[in-house]
Amino acid sequence: MTINRKNEHLDIVLGGRGAASISAGFDDVRFEHAALPDLDMDDIGLDTQFVGKRISAPLLVSSMTGGPARAESINANLAVACEELGIALAVGSQRVALDSAADGGLRLDLRRHAPTIPLLANFGAAQLNLGYGLDEARRAVEMIGADALIIHLNPLQEAVQPEGDRNWLGLLGKIEALARTLSVPVAVKEVGSGISGRTARRLVDAGVSIIDVAGAGGTSWAAVEAERAQTPRQAAIARAFVNWGQPTAEAIAAVRAACPRAVVVGSGGVRDGVDVAKAIRLGADVVGQAAGVLTAATESAEAVVEHFSTIIGQLRVACFCTGSANLAALRVAPLQSQTSRVR
Repeated sequence: MTINRKNEHLDIVLGGRGAASISAGFDDVRFEHAALPDLDMDDIGLDTQFVGKRISAPLLVSSMTGGPARAESINANLAVACEELGIALAVGSQRVALDSAADGGLRLDLRRHAPTIPLLANFGAAQLNLGYGLDEARRAVEMIGADALIIHLNPLQEAVQPEGDRNWLGLLGKIEALARTLSVPVAVKEVGSGISGRTARRLVDAGVSIIDVAGAGGTSWAAVEAERAQTPRQAAIARAFVNWGQPTAEAIAAVRAACPRAVVVGSGGVRDGVDVAKAIRLGADVVGQAAGVLTAATESAEAVVEHFSTIIGQLRVACFCTGSANLAALRVAPLQSQTSRVR
Protein backbone atom coordinates (compact mmCIF):
# COMPACT_ATOMS: atom_id res chain seq x y z
CA MET A 1 0.00 0.00 0.00
CA THR A 2 2.82 2.41 0.90
CA ILE A 3 4.63 1.70 -2.39
CA ASN A 4 1.43 2.34 -4.35
CA ARG A 5 0.98 5.63 -2.48
CA LYS A 6 4.54 6.70 -3.30
CA ASN A 7 3.96 5.92 -6.97
CA GLU A 8 0.78 7.99 -6.94
CA HIS A 9 2.65 10.88 -5.30
CA LEU A 10 5.28 10.79 -8.06
CA ASP A 11 2.66 10.77 -10.81
CA ILE A 12 0.76 13.69 -9.29
CA VAL A 13 3.83 15.87 -8.77
CA LEU A 14 5.29 15.06 -12.19
CA GLY A 15 1.91 15.89 -13.71
CA GLY A 16 1.94 19.33 -12.10
CA ARG A 17 -1.19 18.64 -10.07
CA GLY A 18 0.35 19.11 -6.63
CA ALA A 19 1.40 22.74 -6.69
CA ALA A 20 0.14 25.35 -4.25
CA SER A 21 -1.20 28.58 -5.72
CA ILE A 22 0.19 30.64 -2.83
CA SER A 23 3.49 32.43 -3.48
CA ALA A 24 6.61 31.33 -1.65
CA GLY A 25 7.21 35.02 -0.98
CA PHE A 26 10.44 35.52 -2.91
CA ASP A 27 8.83 38.02 -5.29
CA ASP A 28 8.34 40.36 -2.31
CA VAL A 29 12.12 40.49 -1.80
CA ARG A 30 14.15 42.71 -4.15
CA PHE A 31 17.86 43.37 -3.97
CA GLU A 32 19.32 46.81 -4.41
CA HIS A 33 21.14 46.59 -7.75
CA ALA A 34 24.88 47.23 -7.64
CA ALA A 35 25.52 49.16 -10.86
CA LEU A 36 29.26 49.27 -10.17
CA PRO A 37 30.32 45.96 -8.55
CA ASP A 38 34.00 46.03 -7.63
CA LEU A 39 34.36 42.32 -8.43
CA ASP A 40 35.60 39.79 -10.94
CA MET A 41 32.56 37.55 -11.32
CA ASP A 42 34.75 34.49 -11.90
CA ASP A 43 36.29 34.95 -8.44
CA ILE A 44 32.99 34.93 -6.52
CA GLY A 45 33.02 32.21 -3.87
CA LEU A 46 29.86 30.11 -3.57
CA ASP A 47 31.30 27.28 -1.47
CA THR A 48 30.18 26.63 2.08
CA GLN A 49 30.27 24.05 4.87
CA PHE A 50 27.34 21.69 5.51
CA VAL A 51 27.21 18.75 7.96
CA GLY A 52 30.98 18.81 8.23
CA LYS A 53 31.71 18.76 4.50
CA ARG A 54 32.61 21.46 2.00
CA ILE A 55 30.11 21.89 -0.84
CA SER A 56 30.68 23.94 -3.98
CA ALA A 57 27.42 25.90 -3.72
CA PRO A 58 24.77 26.30 -0.99
CA LEU A 59 22.44 23.79 -2.61
CA LEU A 60 20.61 20.71 -1.39
CA VAL A 61 18.50 18.35 -3.45
CA SER A 62 15.56 18.10 -1.05
CA SER A 63 13.88 14.84 -0.09
CA MET A 64 11.65 13.52 -2.85
CA THR A 65 10.96 9.84 -3.12
CA GLY A 66 11.78 6.44 -1.76
CA GLY A 67 10.24 3.02 -2.22
CA PRO A 68 8.90 2.52 -5.76
CA ALA A 69 11.11 0.62 -8.19
CA ARG A 70 11.44 3.66 -10.46
CA ALA A 71 12.78 5.67 -7.51
CA GLU A 72 16.03 3.71 -7.84
CA SER A 73 16.96 5.38 -11.13
CA ILE A 74 15.82 8.78 -9.83
CA ASN A 75 17.97 8.46 -6.73
CA ALA A 76 20.97 7.19 -8.72
CA ASN A 77 20.71 10.09 -11.17
CA LEU A 78 20.54 12.56 -8.30
CA ALA A 79 23.51 11.01 -6.49
CA VAL A 80 25.72 10.98 -9.58
CA ALA A 81 24.81 14.57 -10.43
CA CYS A 82 25.25 15.89 -6.91
CA GLU A 83 28.67 14.27 -6.68
CA GLU A 84 29.72 15.86 -9.97
CA LEU A 85 28.47 19.27 -8.86
CA GLY A 86 29.63 19.00 -5.27
CA ILE A 87 26.23 19.74 -3.70
CA ALA A 88 24.24 17.98 -0.98
CA LEU A 89 21.56 15.30 -1.37
CA ALA A 90 18.71 14.40 0.98
CA VAL A 91 16.88 11.18 0.19
CA GLY A 92 13.14 10.66 0.41
CA SER A 93 11.47 8.73 3.19
CA GLN A 94 13.22 5.43 3.96
CA ARG A 95 10.12 3.95 5.58
CA VAL A 96 9.56 1.45 2.77
CA ALA A 97 13.24 0.51 2.73
CA LEU A 98 13.28 0.05 6.50
CA ASP A 99 10.09 -2.01 6.55
CA SER A 100 10.51 -4.14 3.41
CA ALA A 101 12.89 -5.28 0.69
CA ALA A 102 11.74 -2.52 -1.68
CA ASP A 103 14.51 -0.01 -1.10
CA GLY A 104 14.12 2.22 -4.17
CA GLY A 105 17.89 2.45 -4.49
CA LEU A 106 18.29 3.62 -0.90
CA ARG A 107 21.28 1.47 0.01
CA LEU A 108 25.06 1.81 0.09
CA ASP A 109 25.18 1.93 -3.72
CA LEU A 110 23.92 5.50 -3.31
CA ARG A 111 26.99 6.40 -1.27
CA ARG A 112 29.21 4.74 -3.86
CA HIS A 113 27.67 7.03 -6.47
CA ALA A 114 28.33 10.02 -4.20
CA PRO A 115 31.37 9.32 -2.03
CA THR A 116 32.27 12.87 -0.99
CA ILE A 117 29.08 14.95 -0.73
CA PRO A 118 26.79 15.40 2.28
CA LEU A 119 24.10 12.69 2.19
CA LEU A 120 21.08 12.90 4.49
CA ALA A 121 18.85 9.99 5.53
CA ASN A 122 15.13 10.50 6.21
CA PHE A 123 11.97 9.15 7.78
CA GLY A 124 8.79 10.69 9.15
CA ALA A 125 8.24 11.92 12.70
CA ALA A 126 4.94 10.04 12.84
CA GLN A 127 6.87 6.77 12.67
CA LEU A 128 8.27 7.49 16.13
CA ASN A 129 4.79 6.75 17.49
CA LEU A 130 4.59 3.56 15.45
CA GLY A 131 7.59 1.71 16.83
CA TYR A 132 10.53 3.58 15.31
CA GLY A 133 13.36 4.60 17.59
CA LEU A 134 17.14 4.65 17.83
CA ASP A 135 17.59 1.30 16.07
CA GLU A 136 15.62 2.43 13.00
CA ALA A 137 17.42 5.77 12.99
CA ARG A 138 20.79 4.04 12.99
CA ARG A 139 19.65 1.66 10.24
CA ALA A 140 18.45 4.57 8.10
CA VAL A 141 21.84 6.28 8.45
CA GLU A 142 23.88 3.10 7.91
CA MET A 143 21.74 2.02 4.94
CA ILE A 144 23.10 4.84 2.78
CA GLY A 145 26.19 5.94 4.73
CA ALA A 146 24.49 9.22 5.65
CA ASP A 147 26.06 12.24 7.31
CA ALA A 148 22.83 13.31 9.04
CA LEU A 149 19.26 12.14 9.61
CA ILE A 150 16.19 14.14 8.63
CA ILE A 151 13.00 13.68 10.63
CA HIS A 152 10.25 15.11 8.45
CA LEU A 153 7.14 16.78 9.78
CA ASN A 154 3.97 16.40 7.70
CA PRO A 155 0.98 16.81 10.03
CA LEU A 156 -1.23 18.37 7.38
CA GLN A 157 -0.52 15.61 4.88
CA GLU A 158 -1.21 12.93 7.48
CA ALA A 159 -4.39 14.71 8.55
CA VAL A 160 -5.91 14.74 5.04
CA GLN A 161 -4.44 11.47 3.77
CA PRO A 162 -6.97 8.61 3.85
CA GLU A 163 -4.41 6.29 5.45
CA GLY A 164 -2.65 9.01 7.45
CA ASP A 165 -0.93 8.61 10.82
CA ARG A 166 -2.64 11.10 13.12
CA ASN A 167 -1.29 10.32 16.59
CA TRP A 168 1.37 12.96 17.15
CA LEU A 169 1.33 12.98 20.95
CA GLY A 170 4.76 13.21 22.55
CA LEU A 171 6.81 13.44 19.36
CA LEU A 172 9.02 16.33 20.48
CA GLY A 173 10.38 14.23 23.33
CA LYS A 174 11.09 11.34 20.97
CA ILE A 175 12.84 13.61 18.51
CA GLU A 176 14.91 14.97 21.40
CA ALA A 177 15.88 11.44 22.47
CA LEU A 178 17.22 10.76 18.97
CA ALA A 179 18.96 14.13 18.68
CA ARG A 180 20.73 13.58 22.00
CA THR A 181 21.80 10.01 21.19
CA LEU A 182 22.37 9.52 17.47
CA SER A 183 25.98 9.79 16.31
CA VAL A 184 25.14 12.09 13.38
CA PRO A 185 23.30 15.44 13.41
CA VAL A 186 19.51 15.38 13.37
CA ALA A 187 17.66 17.69 11.00
CA VAL A 188 13.95 18.43 11.10
CA LYS A 189 12.08 19.55 7.99
CA GLU A 190 8.53 20.31 7.05
CA VAL A 191 7.22 19.13 3.69
CA GLY A 192 5.53 22.27 2.39
CA SER A 193 3.71 24.18 5.13
CA GLY A 194 6.66 25.82 6.86
CA ILE A 195 8.17 25.78 10.35
CA SER A 196 7.53 28.78 12.58
CA GLY A 197 10.23 30.47 14.60
CA ARG A 198 8.52 29.29 17.79
CA THR A 199 8.55 25.64 16.72
CA ALA A 200 12.11 25.88 15.42
CA ARG A 201 13.27 27.23 18.77
CA ARG A 202 11.69 24.27 20.58
CA LEU A 203 13.41 21.85 18.21
CA VAL A 204 16.81 23.50 18.54
CA ASP A 205 16.45 23.51 22.33
CA ALA A 206 15.73 19.78 22.05
CA GLY A 207 19.06 19.20 20.33
CA VAL A 208 18.10 19.39 16.65
CA SER A 209 21.01 20.75 14.61
CA ILE A 210 19.37 21.69 11.29
CA ILE A 211 15.98 23.24 10.54
CA ASP A 212 14.62 22.95 6.99
CA VAL A 213 11.65 25.33 6.83
CA ALA A 214 10.13 23.73 3.66
CA GLY A 215 7.58 26.51 3.46
CA ALA A 216 4.39 27.06 1.50
CA GLY A 217 4.66 28.02 -2.14
CA GLY A 218 5.94 24.85 -3.77
CA THR A 219 4.39 21.40 -3.67
CA SER A 220 1.20 21.29 -1.58
CA TRP A 221 0.71 17.86 -0.09
CA ALA A 222 -2.88 18.81 0.63
CA ALA A 223 -3.31 19.26 -3.13
CA VAL A 224 -1.56 15.95 -3.76
CA GLU A 225 -3.79 14.12 -1.30
CA ALA A 226 -6.89 15.80 -2.74
CA GLU A 227 -5.95 14.15 -6.03
CA ARG A 228 -5.72 10.79 -4.26
CA ALA A 229 -8.92 11.19 -2.22
CA GLN A 230 -11.29 8.24 -2.22
CA THR A 231 -14.46 10.26 -1.65
CA PRO A 232 -15.70 13.77 -2.51
CA ARG A 233 -15.69 14.64 1.19
CA GLN A 234 -12.04 13.67 1.60
CA ALA A 235 -11.13 15.72 -1.47
CA ALA A 236 -13.05 18.75 -0.22
CA ILE A 237 -11.36 18.61 3.18
CA ALA A 238 -7.90 18.40 1.60
CA ARG A 239 -8.51 21.16 -0.96
CA ALA A 240 -9.39 23.65 1.77
CA PHE A 241 -5.73 23.45 2.88
CA VAL A 242 -3.95 23.71 -0.48
CA ASN A 243 -2.46 27.11 0.45
CA TRP A 244 -2.04 26.44 4.16
CA GLY A 245 1.14 27.44 5.93
CA GLN A 246 3.90 30.02 6.11
CA PRO A 247 5.40 31.14 2.79
CA THR A 248 9.01 30.06 2.51
CA ALA A 249 10.54 33.55 2.54
CA GLU A 250 8.71 34.47 5.76
CA ALA A 251 9.57 31.14 7.39
CA ILE A 252 13.29 31.51 6.66
CA ALA A 253 13.39 34.97 8.22
CA ALA A 254 11.38 33.86 11.25
CA VAL A 255 13.48 30.76 11.92
CA ARG A 256 16.74 32.67 11.53
CA ALA A 257 15.54 35.32 13.99
CA ALA A 258 14.46 32.69 16.52
CA CYS A 259 17.51 30.44 16.06
CA PRO A 260 20.50 32.63 15.21
CA ARG A 261 23.05 29.82 15.61
CA ALA A 262 21.13 26.98 13.95
CA VAL A 263 21.82 25.68 10.47
CA VAL A 264 18.82 26.77 8.40
CA VAL A 265 17.79 25.20 5.11
CA GLY A 266 15.43 27.25 2.97
CA SER A 267 13.17 25.17 0.73
CA GLY A 268 9.68 25.29 -0.70
CA GLY A 269 8.90 26.89 -4.05
CA VAL A 270 12.51 27.75 -4.92
CA ARG A 271 12.43 28.34 -8.67
CA ASP A 272 15.89 29.51 -9.68
CA GLY A 273 19.22 30.94 -8.57
CA VAL A 274 17.70 34.35 -7.85
CA ASP A 275 15.37 32.70 -5.31
CA VAL A 276 18.42 30.92 -3.89
CA ALA A 277 20.17 34.28 -3.44
CA LYS A 278 17.09 35.73 -1.74
CA ALA A 279 16.82 32.73 0.59
CA ILE A 280 20.49 33.16 1.60
CA ARG A 281 19.90 36.88 2.21
CA LEU A 282 16.90 36.11 4.44
CA GLY A 283 18.92 33.75 6.62
CA ALA A 284 19.27 30.34 4.97
CA ASP A 285 22.64 28.61 5.09
CA VAL A 286 21.70 26.14 2.36
CA VAL A 287 18.79 26.16 -0.08
CA GLY A 288 16.83 23.09 -1.15
CA GLN A 289 14.83 22.20 -4.23
CA ALA A 290 12.80 19.06 -4.91
CA ALA A 291 9.88 19.24 -7.37
CA GLY A 292 11.77 21.70 -9.57
CA VAL A 293 14.40 19.07 -10.42
CA LEU A 294 12.20 15.97 -10.38
CA THR A 295 11.56 15.89 -14.13
CA ALA A 296 15.29 16.15 -14.83
CA ALA A 297 15.95 13.38 -12.30
CA THR A 298 13.63 11.03 -14.19
CA GLU A 299 15.66 11.63 -17.35
CA SER A 300 19.36 11.36 -16.51
CA ALA A 301 22.17 12.51 -14.25
CA GLU A 302 23.26 14.81 -17.06
CA ALA A 303 19.87 16.54 -17.04
CA VAL A 304 20.19 17.11 -13.29
CA VAL A 305 23.70 18.54 -13.75
CA GLU A 306 22.40 20.90 -16.43
CA HIS A 307 19.49 21.98 -14.22
CA PHE A 308 21.64 22.86 -11.23
CA SER A 309 24.45 24.33 -13.32
CA THR A 310 21.90 26.86 -14.53
CA ILE A 311 20.83 27.63 -10.95
CA ILE A 312 24.46 28.03 -9.87
CA GLY A 313 25.07 30.37 -12.80
CA GLN A 314 22.05 32.46 -11.82
CA LEU A 315 23.24 32.59 -8.21
CA ARG A 316 26.68 33.80 -9.34
CA VAL A 317 25.11 36.61 -11.38
CA ALA A 318 22.94 37.59 -8.38
CA CYS A 319 26.08 37.83 -6.26
CA PHE A 320 27.83 39.90 -8.92
CA CYS A 321 24.91 42.32 -9.27
CA THR A 322 24.66 42.83 -5.52
CA GLY A 323 28.40 43.36 -5.15
CA SER A 324 28.76 40.17 -3.10
CA ALA A 325 32.13 38.46 -3.34
CA ASN A 326 30.92 35.45 -1.37
CA LEU A 327 27.94 34.12 0.57
CA ALA A 328 28.86 36.06 3.69
CA ALA A 329 28.58 39.30 1.72
CA LEU A 330 25.33 38.15 0.10
CA ARG A 331 23.80 37.67 3.55
CA VAL A 332 24.07 41.42 4.19
CA ALA A 333 23.48 42.69 0.64
CA PRO A 334 21.18 45.75 0.64
CA LEU A 335 17.50 45.23 -0.15
CA GLN A 336 15.13 47.73 -1.71
CA SER A 337 13.34 48.83 1.43
CA GLN A 338 10.21 50.15 -0.29
CA THR A 339 9.39 46.92 -2.08
CA SER A 340 10.51 44.30 0.38
CA ARG A 341 8.08 43.15 3.04
CA VAL A 342 10.39 40.44 4.39
CA ARG A 343 13.53 41.79 6.08
